[in-house]
Amino acid sequence: MAFENPSREQIKKILQQTRTVAVVGLSEDPSKTSHMVSQAMQAKGYRIIPVNPKADRILGETCYPSLKDIPEPVDIVNVFRRPEHTPPIAEEAVAIGAKVLWLQLGIVNEEAADIAAKGGLTVIMDRCIKVEDSILLPEGKR
Repeated sequence: MAFENPSREQIKKILQQTRTVAVVGLSEDPSKTSHMVSQAMQAKGYRIIPVNPKADRILGETCYPSLKDIPEPVDIVNVFRRPEHTPPIAEEAVAIGAKVLWLQLGIVNEEAADIAAKGGLTVIMDRCIKVEDSILLPEGKR
């Protein structure tokens, strides 16, 4: 069976219910897409938790080396890593009890999607969370 993203209405509901977004691969470099997207989401009211083993703080938030090191619940795991790196991230997302595995625009991995879905997560692939949020919640999430 081919993978299908949730409907736009389902994605809107996910975004409305989301408080915390762990961003795997969030860069300290403001010119990188991961930084720009996360900064925009933070400005819209989402709590961003950077996951980057090479940084201490990004966007004013403490960085964690991996998802399992985050000491609080996570709603969405937003991934800015190459597709071949996503299956272990999906396993960690399941292990921490995240609700959604979101692979950013250009990132598709059926194995990661299968791991996450079997672990009870909603999976979104090859979509930009910032673009979806802007289209579906133009006035803000709250």
